[in-house]
Amino acid sequence: MAIITEEPDSPTPQKQQQQQQKPLKSTTPKPNKTTKTRTNATNPFHFWFYFTFSVSLITLIFMIFTSFYPQDPKTWFLSLPTNLRQHYSKGKNIKVQTFPNQPQIEVFAIQEGPSKSSDHVLIVHGLGCSSFAFQKVVNFLGVRGVHAVAIDLPGSGFSDKTIVVEEDVDVGVLGMLKDMYNEIQEKGVFWGFDQLVEQGYVNYEENKIRVAKRNVVKAVDLGPEEIGKVLGQVIDTMGLSPVDLVLHDSALGLSANWISENRGLLRSVAVLDSAPSGTALPLWVLETPVIRDVVLGFGFAFRRLLGECCSKSVGNLEAEGHRILLKGRDGRRAVVGMGKNLNCSFNLNEWAALDGVKGLPMQVIWSDALSKEWTEEGRQVADSIPQAKFVSHSGGRWPQEHNSEEIAESIYQFVSSLPKSVKLTVEEPPNPEHVQKMFDEAQSGDHHHDNHDGHGHGHRHAHVGYMDAYALGQGWAM
Repeated sequence: MAIITEEPDSPTPQKQQQQQQKPLKSTTPKPNKTTKTRTNATNPFHFWFYFTFSVSLITLIFMIFTSFYPQDPKTWFLSLPTNLRQHYSKGKNIKVQTFPNQPQIEVFAIQEGPSKSSDHVLIVHGLGCSSFAFQKVVNFLGVRGVHAVAIDLPGSGFSDKTIVVEEDVDVGVLGMLKDMYNEIQEKGVFWGFDQLVEQGYVNYEENKIRVAKRNVVKAVDLGPEEIGKVLGQVIDTMGLSPVDLVLHDSALGLSANWISENRGLLRSVAVLDSAPSGTALPLWVLETPVIRDVVLGFGFAFRRLLGECCSKSVGNLEAEGHRILLKGRDGRRAVVGMGKNLNCSFNLNEWAALDGVKGLPMQVIWSDALSKEWTEEGRQVADSIPQAKFVSHSGGRWPQEHNSEEIAESIYQFVSSLPKSVKLTVEEPPNPEHVQKMFDEAQSGDHHHDNHDGHGHGHRHAHVGYMDAYALGQGWAM
């Protein structure tokens, strides 16, 4: 007997597919609430990083935009720190003329020592620097009896950095419309309406609207020729001739031509870390956008730049003073402009061989603390000038507080060893013997007449002793 059994139906393909699509249960344990909270928590260091970065970026953008608007001179002066105010109070302004048809420029100068001294030292700083760096040098020389003067070149320090000049400016379309509107206001609306009805346009003189005279503020970016005029006028105004000239950094290249043409005003020249071309402060830093704003906008960045290029070690207050003077009143633009006017092809050997320079007492004062390459360059400068004496100092390319006395002592030893300058004075030559005899006779004759007739010839007695124009004693000198 056959046994019939029922087998379960095989699952349909559709059910098999649904079973395969069911996800397998994970064997990993479920994270508890504590683990999930730790994973989703925010790292606090990320917040402070982004916050600091955002604030720094906003500050930098603000400084870049505000640097385009120069500060008012009065506001700038009132914001100066104490050391700069004290420096300004010790100086005075000298007016010079660089161009015939332009206004005068005020040059700031400090001085120490007796003005009647036989030694007159004039210190001329390099680009980017100012007399602020030489105040201790000037003070030390003054104590030693030397009449020492340090100036701020135009465009630097407290001297004028901008000048207002009148230029022809193309007014453009907006200016033309503005001038046309002003004329309609002056002549009346009906005049303008009549012009439009008769001609279809307002008849305005084309030459009058295209070009106009406007006052333009320009940076004082002088070249070697203008710097020579400034030096000559300062020496003449302050009575420094014959002067001992101290040239710092780029001042040699700026005044070399003037020195060769004005030997009579000079007694000696001292070269203080002054290379034939180039400057201690890299001018490309002051010219490049963003970089210049960072360097001049942040004190620590500018102090780092001075430490790398100009001074071996510089104090915070000293560096801040240099930064304020360089940034204020558009001084950066003036310094960059003067740097472009430097003679990059200046040849020291050819200059030293000129008749106006040959035989002039000279001294080279050079830093030996920066690098071997810089010390070697100083030796080469001294070798290019046969009559130059070489002296080293322990500071940087800019004078510093700790070695200012060392530099001043080198200058003093040099100028005190030179022959004393004697200003020429006009003296009357002695009277010849026969002229003196005639003069004595005339004098005795006047006394004789006065004894007899004091009333009639008393006026002649008042003029006794005065020679005439030819020193013959026979008339009244005029």
